[in-house]
Amino acid sequence: MPAKKAPADSDASLREHLVTLLNGGQAHATFDAAVKNLPPELRGQRPKGAEHSPWEVLEHLRIAQSDILEFSRDPRHLSPEWPSGYWPATAAPPDEKAWERSIRAFRRDLKAICELVSSPATDLCARIPHGDGQTLLREALLAADHNAYHLGELVLLRRLLGAWH
Repeated sequence: MPAKKAPADSDASLREHLVTLLNGGQAHATFDAAVKNLPPELRGQRPKGAEHSPWEVLEHLRIAQSDILEFSRDPRHLSPEWPSGYWPATAAPPDEKAWERSIRAFRRDLKAICELVSSPATDLCARIPHGDGQTLLREALLAADHNAYHLGELVLLRRLLGAWH
């Protein structure tokens, strides 16, 4: 049986594991791998039998993660309308720069969540004052779980489109 760790070591270990989980990899494709080099002409395509295009999944990832982050840190934040506010209005990006803007925003928000989780000043188990029982630990796990699910979906879409290694 492993030796018991001091509480400070356990806290640091938990934070490290959460950041690793949020950043993906290990048992799952990373965000960067899932979005890398997808040809522009495939970004708005819905493969036969698929409900969403790669663009729709990327934007859904961005919007949902942003909502989780802002809820976690801003008591004035209003979540988008469910479910329509969590999905883009079109299957294809509205312009040729939208794909990269969405990727940058996703990465920026992921970094911010990781910084919140990493900070020893953040009580991961304290209730978020403007929530109804949520904690930052719960929100970080939610973000990691949601991202992993939809990154898997994005990889599957790429496979169906013939654009996955």
